[in-house]
Amino acid sequence: MYSVLFVSLGPGDPELITVKGLKALQNADCIFCPETVNKKSLTSPGTSHAAAILHQLEINTKCIIRFAVPMSRQRDKAMAAYDSLFAEIEKLHADGKKICVAAEGDAGFYASIHYVYERLQKEGIPVEHIAGVPSFIAAGARAGIHLVSGTETLTILPGTATADEVARHIEREEAVVIMKLSKCAQNMHELIRLHPEYDYHYFENVGTANDVYLDRPDLILSRAFPYFSMLIARRPENADMKEVIHTFS
Repeated sequence: MYSVLFVSLGPGDPELITVKGLKALQNADCIFCPETVNKKSLTSPGTSHAAAILHQLEINTKCIIRFAVPMSRQRDKAMAAYDSLFAEIEKLHADGKKICVAAEGDAGFYASIHYVYERLQKEGIPVEHIAGVPSFIAAGARAGIHLVSGTETLTILPGTATADEVARHIEREEAVVIMKLSKCAQNMHELIRLHPEYDYHYFENVGTANDVYLDRPDLILSRAFPYFSMLIARRPENADMKEVIHTFS
């Protein structure tokens, strides 16, 4: 029996998928990819960044099966969607199909699809995780910065991060990546206003044609943070000499 392959697509640029991941997709009978449910009309097609990447990779569209994942803090509906996905994968696997589950970024990094992966494992269905480029690595390359060097520490925080929490890490000379900024926008605005001396690198939709990169605090504060946004914050290399050139109300 074939393993169910959880294929990491990378951050959005189709050329950042691994050769192994691309071969898995090209050889698959069925490729499941998530789409966000359209809140205005449940009967309208949702948005699927994963499907867009698959189309750019010229994957056979007949193999692509989109599954809707409701975006809500109440996870009951999302878990129900994953239960349905598990049941469909289980049936197709029993029929001997080559199955891939596509995930943006890396399938093992803040990817809720791990629920299906772990359930398949518990049921004795073989699974494999094909690694990919996570978005914060692509962001560092986009900005032309070294995230960490020497003995520096990198801390990655989810959208529950507070201004004080981030500042504590930075004062310990750690570089900090904050993911899913839409969930903590007010806290990150507070961080920037309280600590304009830090270096900030802000990203939206990294790796796509609609990417945004900003490193000026005043411009970052002017943005409404979408779901696919992140912030890299750290002390400047010459922190003792740097003058604060931006003021905030």
